[in-house]
Amino acid sequence: MATVQSAPALSPSGNNPAPLLRVILESLGLHQCVFAAAELGLADLLVGGPKSVTDLAAQAKADEDSLYRVLRLLASEGVFAEIAPRIFANNEVSNCLRSDVAGSLRAMTRFRGTDFVYRSFGEILHTLRTGEPGRLKALGMDGWEYLQKNPEMARIFDDAMTDLSSFVAPAVAAAYDFGQWESIMDVGGGNGVLLAAILRAHPTLKGVLSDQPHVLDRARNRGFLSGDLEKRSTMQPCDLFENIPSGCRAYLMKSLIHDWNDEDPRRILRNCRKSVPGNGALLLVEFDLPEGPGPARGKYTDVTMMVLTGGKERTEAQYRTLLESSGFSLQQVVRTRADFNVLVALPE
Repeated sequence: MATVQSAPALSPSGNNPAPLLRVILESLGLHQCVFAAAELGLADLLVGGPKSVTDLAAQAKADEDSLYRVLRLLASEGVFAEIAPRIFANNEVSNCLRSDVAGSLRAMTRFRGTDFVYRSFGEILHTLRTGEPGRLKALGMDGWEYLQKNPEMARIFDDAMTDLSSFVAPAVAAAYDFGQWESIMDVGGGNGVLLAAILRAHPTLKGVLSDQPHVLDRARNRGFLSGDLEKRSTMQPCDLFENIPSGCRAYLMKSLIHDWNDEDPRRILRNCRKSVPGNGALLLVEFDLPEGPGPARGKYTDVTMMVLTGGKERTEAQYRTLLESSGFSLQQVVRTRADFNVLVALPE
C-alpha cells in the first residue's frame, strides 16, 4: 500500500507556506464546487434520503463522473456525507443549501458564483490600480444597470439578499430595543424581512417599509409583512437621494450605507435627517469592522464592496465622522450575535 507523506510544515527558507497553499490551491476550487452544488440543487434532490451518484447525475442532468468528483471533495470538507461508496446524503452543513429551510444559503451561494460577483473579482487588479469597482470593468456597466437588463440575475440577487436578511434578522431584532421608538421606517428595506422580524419581536411597534415602487410591489408578493403584521405595517415609496418620507420616529437602514464611498452616503444621510424628528433616531445595521489586526468577516465584506460597488465597510470611528457630517451624533453601538452592529444615532 502506498504511503501518503505530509508536506513539510516549513519551507527550506524557514517560512510557513501552509496557510498560503491552502488559499492558493484549495479555496477557489472549493468555492466553485459549493456554487455548482447550489446551482444544480443537489441538497434539494437529497431531501428524501441518500442517493447514488448515478441517480443524482440523472436528476441534475450532470456528468456522473464529474459530479462524483465534486461531491467527493465537498464531503471531505464536511459539505454532504458519503455514507457508502458513491452514495451521498445531506448533513447539517449541506442542509443549508436546501431551498426549503429557514436560514437557507442556497440563493447567496448561487449569487456568489455568478458573473455579478465571481467574474468581478477577476478584475481586482483594476480596482487596486484605479480605485474603480472591478465589476464596472467586468460587466461594462454599473451593477444596478446590469440588474435592470438581466431579470434572471436580478431575481438571484433579490433571493440572495432575502436569504441574508432572513439569516441575520432574528439576531438584530433581539439585540436592541426597537420598541422604544413606537414607529419605525425601514428605508431601502427590500422585501421587508428585517422589518417583519423586528415587528414580531416588539409587538407594540408600528412599521413602514420604504423602497422604490417596483421593490414594494415585489414585497407585497413575497408577503413577509402579511397576516398578523398587516395591521401594524404599511408601505411607502421613497428615493434615497430625493425623498425619504416623514412620519416615523426611528429610521432604519440595513446594509445600505456600505454600498457607496463617502459622498453618496452623506447625501442619503442628510436627506434622511430632514425626516427624522427631534425625538427620533437613525438606526444603521452594518457589518462590524473592528480597528485591530485580527480576523473579522467585516474585512472580507469590505473588500467585496470595494470590488463590486466601490463602497466599503466602516469602523465605529469612521461612522461617527460620517454621521457628524450629516447632522447626526452616534450615541451607541449595539453588538448582535450575528456579524452586524446596530448603530444608534440621534439628530443634532
